[in-house]
Amino acid sequence: MKIKLEHLVKAYDGKEILKKLELDLKDIKVVGIIGKSGCGKSTLLRQMIGIELPNSGSVTINGVTVNEDTLKDYQKKVGVVFQKHNLFPHLSILENISLVLRKIKGLNKIEANMKSLELLKEFHLEDQANKKPSKISGGQAQRASIARAISTNPELLFLDEPTAALDPLLTKEVLLTIQLLKSKGAEFVFVTHEMDFLQKFADYFIFMDEGEIIEHGKIEKLKNPKTEGLRKLLE
Repeated sequence: MKIKLEHLVKAYDGKEILKKLELDLKDIKVVGIIGKSGCGKSTLLRQMIGIELPNSGSVTINGVTVNEDTLKDYQKKVGVVFQKHNLFPHLSILENISLVLRKIKGLNKIEANMKSLELLKEFHLEDQANKKPSKISGGQAQRASIARAISTNPELLFLDEPTAALDPLLTKEVLLTIQLLKSKGAEFVFVTHEMDFLQKFADYFIFMDEGEIIEHGKIEKLKNPKTEGLRKLLE
């Protein structure tokens, strides 16, 4: 994975949330973004996904600068999992995945359903296939959301606090799913407030505070943080 941020600025109502961010990463598999609430980490993730575009500066992911011209094709190559599962409530779990495959990959209904069932079996959700999201547990719904996100074989998966709304047992379910994907070579960028999650799954960390990148480096560097802010966060 390659990530390049150049003079990246994002503001809401005149208030800068991201302040001229600069970053140039190459050959990284899993990046974790950390920082206290309101520091700008989820805003940064939204710029990387292309849900929002910057006020100035640029975001380039795997050689593609994310802007209005590239957005449609770029978003077909990435998968996204939000803090809350974000499944379509009126569709079954199977239909949630099948619809994405039909719209993005152009599969017909039979092909899409077969592919969806294969994924649900892989995630141990085949017995939940015909249930609506409201009829399954939070951990199952989040796993289904991850299955939907990877159904199109994305080059990169973005996760925004994927376990934040879950209790410890359901969190374990989701973490096992993420571990499975990592073992298969998936590449991730994720936002988290859980340091155990960060240290188990990330190869590289980005620490943010008040809209700026304060520290970043390989995960081993967390053993010797350079700044007081990161030391406090780790404690």
